[in-house]
Amino acid sequence: MPSTAHHKVVTFGIPSYNAAADMDRCISSILEGSGYAPDVEVIIVDDGSTDETPRKADEWAARYPGIVRAVHQENGGHGIAVLSGLREASGTYYKVVDSDDWLDAEALSTMLSILRGFEERGCRVDLFISNYVYEKVHEGKRTAISYRTALPRKKVFGWDQIGRFRPDQNLLMHSLCYRTDVLRAADLPLPAHTFYVDNIYAYVPLPRCETLYYADIDLYRYFIGREGQSVNEATMVRRLDQQFRITRIMMESYHLYDDVRSARLRSYMMGYFTMMMTICSVFSKLSDDPQARIWLRDLWRDLKVYDERMYRHARYGLLGMGTNLPTRAGEKTTIGLYHLASRIFKFN
Repeated sequence: MPSTAHHKVVTFGIPSYNAAADMDRCISSILEGSGYAPDVEVIIVDDGSTDETPRKADEWAARYPGIVRAVHQENGGHGIAVLSGLREASGTYYKVVDSDDWLDAEALSTMLSILRGFEERGCRVDLFISNYVYEKVHEGKRTAISYRTALPRKKVFGWDQIGRFRPDQNLLMHSLCYRTDVLRAADLPLPAHTFYVDNIYAYVPLPRCETLYYADIDLYRYFIGREGQSVNEATMVRRLDQQFRITRIMMESYHLYDDVRSARLRSYMMGYFTMMMTICSVFSKLSDDPQARIWLRDLWRDLKVYDERMYRHARYGLLGMGTNLPTRAGEKTTIGLYHLASRIFKFN
């Protein structure tokens, strides 16, 4: 681990691939929002970029030594860049900020005050949760996702104190700041050259988190709507094989009803996993590739073999039934319901 002049409360890892057009806003938002605090660390991970990203990363590091560091690696994809930042991190906490996103200054100041308070009191918190905002810049619209109806506020709590999450309230990478040692102990199975690894990041470490804190602040600003973005519908159809790969990794991470002690956490994780199965079901119907239906059939079959209880909950719940309707009419109904949901919850 690199030596630092100051103890670092939090490390912000910034995975960056050909990010020259966006990375300045991202990095500036952290530095300015933190007041260039010496207990903050920013690690820019250049993932084999072919544009000006490597040069810009080095310039930022030279301008703010002791706060900003640049890491260069061969292209490995988003997940490998996340792991590289985690490996290099010296902060007590670790938060990923993608290079085309940014943090709100006032919310970041609040977050740092809370994390510093934990440190000063010797209070161990494994997971810090905050809100995020979908920033549809080209449309001039934004949608905030908060957890105030699902999580206690202004207190340290455990999973047995959480409430019920709505379908639009899943804990995503944008809302999570893990304690670094907890995240490292999770030994995240993030595959190379694969999109959607943020689902693994937001799922696999959760049972290791015993103490949580929720700050009702709109911290993370998630830029959405760029052509070719990973959550764009056409892009998701094109990368459907990667969605299946991620879902399989999540499936094989836990026998939820045997491995997760907290009933409320188990229920939440089952809901998250069911959502992943739902995405596979819906997008296999949106795809023109006949292989997609074979992938879906095999995934459901393998889930039943792996854990029949998880299979029953995913397949015969409302989402499982509604997204696996038989006949062509049923498929059209499934697609129509998905597009209705996307308009209501504004997730792409």
